[in-house]
Amino acid sequence: MDIQFKGEHLLPGQIGQFFIVLSFGAALLSFISYYFATTDDAGKQNSLWQKLGRAGFLVNLASIIGIGVCLFTLIYKHYFEYHYAWAYTSRSLPIYYILSAFWNGQEGGFLLWLFWQAVLGTFLIFRSKSWERPVMTVVAMSQVVLAAMVLGVEVFGQRIGSSPFLLLRQSMEAPIFSNPNYLEFIKDGQGMVPSLQNYWMIIHPPTLFLGFASMVVPFAYAVAGLWQKKYKEWVAPAIPYALFACMILGTGVVMGSFWAYESLNFGGFWAWDPVENASIFPWIVLVAGLHVLIVFKNTGHSYFTATFLVLLSNVLTWYSSFLNRSGILGDTSVHSFTDLGMFWQLVISIFIFLGITIWLLVSRWKELPITKKDEDTYSREFWMFVGAVFMGLSCFHLLVVTSVPVWNAIFHTKMAPPSDIIKHYNVIQSSFVFVIVLVTGFSQFLKYKKTDVTKFFVITASYLLIAAALTALIAYTSGVYKLNFVFVLAMWGSVYSVLVNGKVLAYAFKGKFKLAGSAVAHIGFGLLMIGALISAGTSKVISINNTGEAYNAEFAKEENPRENVTVYRNQPTKLGDYTVTYIGDSISSPNHWFKINYKKMDASGKITEEFTLKPKVQVSKGTMSASPDTRHYLFSDIYTHITLTNAITPTEAGTESAEAAHDADNDDKNYDAPVSHEVKTGDTIRYRDGYIVLTGLNKEAKVQNIPLSDSDVAIGAHLEIVSNGNKYSATPVYMIKNGNVFDFARKVDDAGLKLRFSKVIPEHKTVEIVVYQQPESKKKFVVMKAIQFPFINFFWAGTIIMVIGFFMSILRRKSELKTV
Repeated sequence: MDIQFKGEHLLPGQIGQFFIVLSFGAALLSFISYYFATTDDAGKQNSLWQKLGRAGFLVNLASIIGIGVCLFTLIYKHYFEYHYAWAYTSRSLPIYYILSAFWNGQEGGFLLWLFWQAVLGTFLIFRSKSWERPVMTVVAMSQVVLAAMVLGVEVFGQRIGSSPFLLLRQSMEAPIFSNPNYLEFIKDGQGMVPSLQNYWMIIHPPTLFLGFASMVVPFAYAVAGLWQKKYKEWVAPAIPYALFACMILGTGVVMGSFWAYESLNFGGFWAWDPVENASIFPWIVLVAGLHVLIVFKNTGHSYFTATFLVLLSNVLTWYSSFLNRSGILGDTSVHSFTDLGMFWQLVISIFIFLGITIWLLVSRWKELPITKKDEDTYSREFWMFVGAVFMGLSCFHLLVVTSVPVWNAIFHTKMAPPSDIIKHYNVIQSSFVFVIVLVTGFSQFLKYKKTDVTKFFVITASYLLIAAALTALIAYTSGVYKLNFVFVLAMWGSVYSVLVNGKVLAYAFKGKFKLAGSAVAHIGFGLLMIGALISAGTSKVISINNTGEAYNAEFAKEENPRENVTVYRNQPTKLGDYTVTYIGDSISSPNHWFKINYKKMDASGKITEEFTLKPKVQVSKGTMSASPDTRHYLFSDIYTHITLTNAITPTEAGTESAEAAHDADNDDKNYDAPVSHEVKTGDTIRYRDGYIVLTGLNKEAKVQNIPLSDSDVAIGAHLEIVSNGNKYSATPVYMIKNGNVFDFARKVDDAGLKLRFSKVIPEHKTVEIVVYQQPESKKKFVVMKAIQFPFINFFWAGTIIMVIGFFMSILRRKSELKTV
């Protein structure tokens, strides 16, 4: 007999699941209709199939919006009977994180991708004109594949996709679900992972998924061109969309690197994590393809390479998604999702797009407009082709090494990535960068088809010499010369590219403005590489541990003890040119900020600079995640994060109740044995970290909520405490009430003290002050790592300039585009 569960809100989920099925069906209808509009109704002005295709696609868009509304309803109203709401949200999440919880899980990520692709497809319906039918056939087919990822239905015993509207009791087996009132015991969700509770979580994934979605548009134009045998005509309208895809996906990737730099604890902006690598596969290939598309447009050369790279970029978008979502990178990446049972569905999706690519290229091979004449060695198109080849090789290297888990799964091997994977990637990728930036420079002095060789060599050599002189200066002052020589070469090429493209930009402002976009983008990329090389190559750990403290074996697995320094509360510690002090905490669950004060002093001891950083630790269900804080300068950053601390209270950590944490009976156990001091006004009490002065007695002291009669006595001892150069005050109270003696201690947590006024000794005109000190092992401390990143702003500025260059190029190509 079926159990009648109480309290479940089934209607939003049922409506949401209806919209999912409708979106899949509408996308399928649109795909079939556009296919027949392209084949059976070719040449017809008013095609019923085309109208059906449009209607189906617009219904698909409306359905996706409906899915979003339903899913947000579950999340916002905390309907924890749904697995998605329970797994990724909690009642304590602010509204902006509840919004970002929409794409926290795999299903939400696919929905975001699906939404952006629907928006782009709708735009194409109204703007692609004569290309609408074949292009939208491909886009609608891609919508079918994506919609299947969230379908969540079983066909012949095989589940297709994973629905975000799956009920919690359907997603797992547990005794609690035999109880009709099980929801009474589920008071809250699991919440969002602490490291994701960041504003970058709100803006980075939408940008990244828009980039992924936009990759299908140039792919669709290439497929349409081959399919309809319009081998040359598709190139011009595809270029603006390829530029857009490169601009958005590149922006999304760099947003991720900024998130890693600013909020995570990777110690930099790029960690060569497999998921990070996978995200740039399609970007690198499409940027290469874009340049070769321009070559073909201007000269008729390199058609096959341009088409192949454009098609491959979308295939790699799906391969990137497979690496991230199949669970195959689970042991090698901190970013990858676990498998939701869609491993083979993701594999099939890759082979759908790969199969289309191979079939079209092979079946149309003999008809492709491939020129027999070789390009002139001293022509722009030849070296743009060479640059694209090296970009392809760069991606191939990344793909081969990142995919080691895939090769192991396919061939049943036990290959391991290089032992020093960071060095491996840095050296090899810098070698490719050297060639690529060099080509972005001297190709500007070349012309399409034919160039004056003598003039080319003279001007190229001049700029190379100037760049070499500047590189020598930069390398010497920054310390890059101490690194592997390939980094110096990459720096030389980057400086050269900035100089040459700067000249082109200056020339563009004199009237050749159409050259400005590419020049600006190349300048941005050159600056980005200069910033990356200096900052990553010469970053300096300033938290050097010379004490020999190794902490523990677990700590040493994750961190280098030599690069982490212990800083006790209110105890100044030397850190390079700075003196740092852990001066306090600020807590707002689940965040615990640590206030780390930095001071720089001259030889006389005068403070020349002072600032306070607030790295944080997020605590959620007993797990801790550290996020750094950074001091930004024009030419460098100081990056600080907490690697270990004893300042997280049991209540915060969820390991002890608040009552237990404040149990007065156990309080004295947190201190060394008390020491009594008989003192009078003006006397000084010495203790381990400083001294205490009795400055006076207040014979009319008050204690909150304790009324005093005329016969009662309450005296407060005014104490001034100096600990490690910091001053505090406290007033413990001695009381006689109804003939009984009481004393009320006062704590000075920042100084690690508890002070009691225990006696009045009239015959000596003195009082007794009892001092409790926390032992060294009980003192609050943080273990922190501080890194100085020089010239990191070149990286961020270069990114912004490169994006501006892409945007300028889009405007130029759109203005050049004729109605087809």
